[in-house]
Amino acid sequence: MKKISNNSNRLQRKRRVRAKISGSNDRPRLAVFKSLKSIYAQVIDDTTGKTLASAKLSEIKKALNTIDGASAVGKLIAEKCLALKIENVIFDRSGYQYHGKIEALAQAAREGGLKF
Repeated sequence: MKKISNNSNRLQRKRRVRAKISGSNDRPRLAVFKSLKSIYAQVIDDTTGKTLASAKLSEIKKALNTIDGASAVGKLIAEKCLALKIENVIFDRSGYQYHGKIEALAQAAREGGLKF
């Protein structure tokens, strides 16, 4: 029997979640992507298909790909959103489990002033 990869399971969860949520102009979507070397966050308006703000781990000096680095990315994306006068977002965890780096990024974004 062939083993299904963890990433294909994640992509299946992502499609299921994305069928239900969508970002709009007044409440854009905060999408998170996690790779082996970095973590990324984007604020996307799905009605126009444009990225309003983005943050990644390499923008922060001396940040490692750890939970602390993920929380630094969350703070950075919150600062960028507040500079664009975006306060309410929809959190899209992209099929990842809500723990570890994803949870740290979300908590830091909430502490930075975003509401979701």
